Amino acid sequence: MTSDTSSVLLAAPHHGLAEGIRSLLETAFDAVIMVADMRSLCESAQRLEPRLAVVDMALAAGDVHGMTDRLRCCCPGLKLILLSVYDDPAIVRLAMEAGAEGIVAKSRIATHLLTAVDAVLRGESHFPGERKHLINNSVADS
Repeated sequence: MTSDTSSVLLAAPHHGLAEGIRSLLETAFDAVIMVADMRSLCESAQRLEPRLAVVDMALAAGDVHGMTDRLRCCCPGLKLILLSVYDDPAIVRLAMEAGAEGIVAKSRIATHLLTAVDAVLRGESHFPGERKHLINNSVADS
């Protein structure tokens, strides 16, 4: 793990999933602050000013752009990794367009979340498959 590993904000509406993710994040962070709804997420982000938040896209209620915009207003320097039930290129693009720094499919949390966290804290992005897709499109256009 690189850079500041003191705390991370975890936002997930399902307690069982959140507890599992918390256990994983605790291997890399001193503190994991858990919230279960958008209001608590924004209040905690504003009050604690963490560098990173791991947020279940289910909290967006269909408006991922609105969610990320609201979080950026609450905490301008916040880096976001979104969690999605779908492992689909369209969801990856949606996360990118919404301004997140990364996305991890829920089915891959155990194997990909800490890699995504490390990349984002290094100032990189984590969008599995998207680089390959973009490279393949560039080659096809040549």
